[in-house]
Order: sequence, then C-alpha cells, then structure tokens
Amino acid sequence: MRGDWQRSKRLPYSLPLPPRANGSSHFLFERHFRRVGARLDSLKLADFAGAATGEMAGLSAMEKKLTEYKCDTNEAIHLKLVRFPEDMEDDSTTFHPEFSHQVFGDDEVAFGYKGLKILLYYVAGNLSTLFRVDYTSRVNENFDCMEADDVETKVREIIPPGFSRSTDDFISLLEKEVNFKPFGILLHSYSVHNEEAGDDITYQIYKADMTCSGFREYHERLQTFLMWFIETANFIDVDDERWNYFLVFEKYNKDGATLFATVGYMTVYNYYVYPDKTRPRVSQMLILPPFQGEGHGAQLLETVHRYYMSSPTVLDITAEDPSENYVKLRDFVLVKLCQDLPCFSPEKLEQGFSQDMVTEAQQKLKVNKQHTRRVYEILRLHATDMSNPDQSRNYRLDVKRRLMGPYKKKQREIAKMRRCLRPEELTNQLNQIDINLQHKQLEENFQQLVSDYRRVLERLAQV
Repeated sequence: MRGDWQRSKRLPYSLPLPPRANGSSHFLFERHFRRVGARLDSLKLADFAGAATGEMAGLSAMEKKLTEYKCDTNEAIHLKLVRFPEDMEDDSTTFHPEFSHQVFGDDEVAFGYKGLKILLYYVAGNLSTLFRVDYTSRVNENFDCMEADDVETKVREIIPPGFSRSTDDFISLLEKEVNFKPFGILLHSYSVHNEEAGDDITYQIYKADMTCSGFREYHERLQTFLMWFIETANFIDVDDERWNYFLVFEKYNKDGATLFATVGYMTVYNYYVYPDKTRPRVSQMLILPPFQGEGHGAQLLETVHRYYMSSPTVLDITAEDPSENYVKLRDFVLVKLCQDLPCFSPEKLEQGFSQDMVTEAQQKLKVNKQHTRRVYEILRLHATDMSNPDQSRNYRLDVKRRLMGPYKKKQREIAKMRRCLRPEELTNQLNQIDINLQHKQLEENFQQLVSDYRRVLERLAQV
C-alpha cells in the first residue's frame, strides 16, 4: 500500500518470520574480524569458523566464547505501554517485536553483548518514550580485537528525538497524561467486556490529520511500532495531504480522572480515479499486541468503511498487498455489512453470482467486485446444506469455476505455444504441466477456502 506502508506492505496481522541463522556463527565473526584490519594478521579466521554443521562440539573454544555475545534482537527489545509507575517493574506488561530485521538485519541478531536489553517504554496515551540500552557485559571488555554492534544508533534511526533516558524523568511524564486527549473527530464508540476487571471497557475511534495540534509529533512516535510488527514497513510521507489517519483509544480511570490509552491505528491513502472519484486504499493497520484478540481490528475496519460509505465521491475501498489475516478480517467485516442487502437474499444466492450484487455492494457499501464475489461465496455457503449432495455439488462447482481462472489462463498460453513453438519446445513445456497435480491443487484450494469461510460464519454467529 502506498506507505504499507510508502510501502509498508502487509497489513498486520501477523506474517511469517524471516529465516534465521542456522546456528553457525562464522558469518558473524567474519564480519567483525574485517573491522580490525592489521590486528587480525596474526589470527587465523579458520580457527573460528566452526564445523559446517553448526554443532557446538565442532567450534573452537574462542568461538564458543564469542557465541555468548550473540543476542536475538526480538528477545532483547522490551516494549511497554505504561499507565502507572508500577508497570515499569511488571513483566506481564512487557511485549516483544515480531520482527526486527529492518533495524538489525535479516539475521535479527546484535553481536557484542551479554544480557542485552533494549528498553522502549511508552506512556500509554501520548506515547512519550523512554529509550535505554542495558547489558551485563560487552565483548570489547574481554576481547580487544572485537567490536560490538552500535545498537543505540540503529534504534535512534527510527525513533524521534526528545525521548527520556532516565526512569525518573519518564515516570514524571505520567503525571501529565491527564492532559492528553485524542486527536481529531470522534467517529465511533464501543464497549468490550473485560473478564479480569469484571466490567465493560469503553473504546473510541477518531479520525485525525496533520492539522491537529500535536498530532505530527504523536504520529512520529506511534509509527515506530510498525518496524516491529509489520514485515516490510516504511514510514509514510506525512506531508502528503491525501493521507487519512484513524486512531483507536481506550478510556480508563486513574485517581478519579478519565485518561486515554493508545490501542492502534490505520492509515488510508486517497487515490484519484478518473474523472471525479477517489479510491481509499488501506495502507498501515496495527492493533498493538496488548489489545489484540479483542475485536478492535474489526471495529476499526468497519468504522473506516462506514466513514467512506457516506461519501458520494468514493468509488470503492481497497487494500494494497494485504496479509492473509487481514483478508480474513475484511471478509468478516464485509459479510457483516452486506448480509442484509436484498441482493444477498437466500433466493438470490441460489441463482448464483450476479451483476446486481456487484452494483448494489459497490453503490451502497463501496465494496469492489472482487471482494463482493468473496462475500457472495461466504453467504452462499451459509445458505447451502452441504449434507445435501445436489446443493453441495452446485456450490463446489460454482466456487471451483472461479478458482479455475489461473489454470484456464495456462491453457490459453499452451494454445499459443502450439502455434509458435517447435515440436521439441512444445513437448518440453507440456512435460512441465501435470494435469493430475492441477486437479489436486484445485481441490486443496477449495477445501482451504471453505474452511476459512466457515470461520467467518462462526465469528459472525457470535456477534
């Protein structure tokens, strides 16, 4: 997405971790040995290379010692959203990144420290920041020829200036939280029952922009979370006025006062569509880990859809390169919005996918054709008795006709090849096509889709 994230691709919701080092630290030591130049002339790098299998039994004594200074940065980074002074020492309020490769490289490793802790604590509301690097030992204290990674400089590249280094200074900022109020205009309020507190907690969603006093500085602090939870995140160009910002806050009480804690946010870029329309495209979307699994993502996405639905200049709403989890979230929200439209009545669903569905969903709810098709398939599954052989077969064939699209494209390509390629070239291409494998893949795709659709319907039944 533009800004998905400029291109912070992958809307959160969680993605696979990049591959890690296989246990051999040869690459790490070689990188650091190169830094010390002539001082290594008397050393043999091969003494520290280790066995090809990476097993510790094959490592030299020196390499074993150096391995102790290799830290997993996902574990070393400690994140907190602090409301009360006692949260500072409460390990249950700490969470860690899913990713750190954008700051520390693909291996997600910092070399040169034992007991490394990178503290990034945020005041829960305005996100004023404490940043500090702690460790129990540093490699150059014991090995003259080795140099530790400059982890502080790497982190400072993504966090704005003005952070605290002192715990006392940071705690003093908590007293100012009573003055913090959400930015922009209130769009929606909702409540979530908290079992632990035994009470309903109120949340609010706001729309803001860079003209709101203090929002630019707040956003600079907020966007730092993207680097830890979105796989290929980049910071967006906030000077581009076509960005919209949607923020989720929790209301809570402290000493009789009402305060607000940051829960998550979404950015949306408004693309121009000729001649007089716009196409809002969801870019970044992040619910912070302490609040995940509570339904805030669905509330935020539905609120944003409803905001744009009221605009006559909006054509439809899209997302750029969304993750699988985002697609599932969008399926749930769009089915919830579309299920009461007349075009999705059980009788109409039985007749198959129609242009009326495309038109009504687009005009009333700003849903595009591709997303409308998925809504149709989910609602038709709900209206289908899968224990009935005829109904089940009709549904399966209907969905598989759509899934056959890429295979039919391949068949058209083969038809062109027959006209253009020499016999031996054509034979080589045809040998790469396994019809039985294609049928197997098609059935697997269908079964996975039905499984995903059932989960959407199960969640919808709980609303």
